Amino acid sequence: MFKKLGLFALALSAVAAIHAPRVISAQEQKPIYFWVSHGSPTDPVWTYFLQGAEQWAKDTGHEVRTSFHSGDVPSQQEAVRAAITAKARGIVTSTPDPGSLTKVIAEAHAAGIPVIIMNTEDKTSGRDAYVGGDNVEIGHRWAQYLVDHGFVKKGDVVWTPVEVPGATYGVLETQGIDSVFGPLGITHEITEAKLDQAEIITRMSDYLTANHSKIKAIIGLGDLVTGSIKRVFDQVGIKAGDLPVVGWGNSPDTAQEVLDGYVNAAMWQDPQATSYVALSLAAMAASGIPPGFDVKVGTLYEKDKAATYLKIMQGASHK
Repeated sequence: MFKKLGLFALALSAVAAIHAPRVISAQEQKPIYFWVSHGSPTDPVWTYFLQGAEQWAKDTGHEVRTSFHSGDVPSQQEAVRAAITAKARGIVTSTPDPGSLTKVIAEAHAAGIPVIIMNTEDKTSGRDAYVGGDNVEIGHRWAQYLVDHGFVKKGDVVWTPVEVPGATYGVLETQGIDSVFGPLGITHEITEAKLDQAEIITRMSDYLTANHSKIKAIIGLGDLVTGSIKRVFDQVGIKAGDLPVVGWGNSPDTAQEVLDGYVNAAMWQDPQATSYVALSLAAMAASGIPPGFDVKVGTLYEKDKAATYLKIMQGASHK
């Protein structure tokens, strides 16, 4: 009888074990990372950045929570705080303005969460590492390209249209441009092109109609600007190659313009790679291996390489 009761008790224990809720240890929980952008979800280049984060999540099996904030600084700050509350293993974020994330980065560090800045640098923010382009260096490369190829000389005027005057990226790029043009006596004129594609084309067309004769080259300080060159040139009657153009090249429109001769050289920002590497650095830092270094990206491509980047962008847009 005792033996039978013992077996019955064992059976009941086994059934209870099957139906009892399982407690998941901290080690078994899926790591959560936050990817926070100051950009707009409708901006084509940020689509590529997002795809890099999604690919990293797929490859690693980790959860990546993403958000866009379209330049809304308080909203982005709260997104970082939400990551802290969620006990994120790591945070990757871009910077809307210098100093705007310094406080929340300190809060993340107080909670033991590493923060990697991507796309827009803020060296004094306390971030663990930066992955992205050096906008001052990029501006320098554009200006130097025009000088090295004999497109501009002392006394010339270069047009530098930008979507948002005063924005961090344009300010830094202009510093790089000035470092080349200033000593050579070359000037540049900044105009606002806006973020709406139709308005960009209208504003740029109006400017070129009035000022074509005085400018010797164009540096497009944003993807929407550079990607509009062909439509603007066609509208005002400027032939491909008649006016040298360099600038950003993170859109299929610009890559095609390089192939067609409307743009001489364009900067590929390596957006997918930026997100992928930034999340990898966050994971590494969370494991106790401090980065101790930054990763600089950016590839200036001409006609011979444009098809390669066009294929990357077209492939990404069809995923």
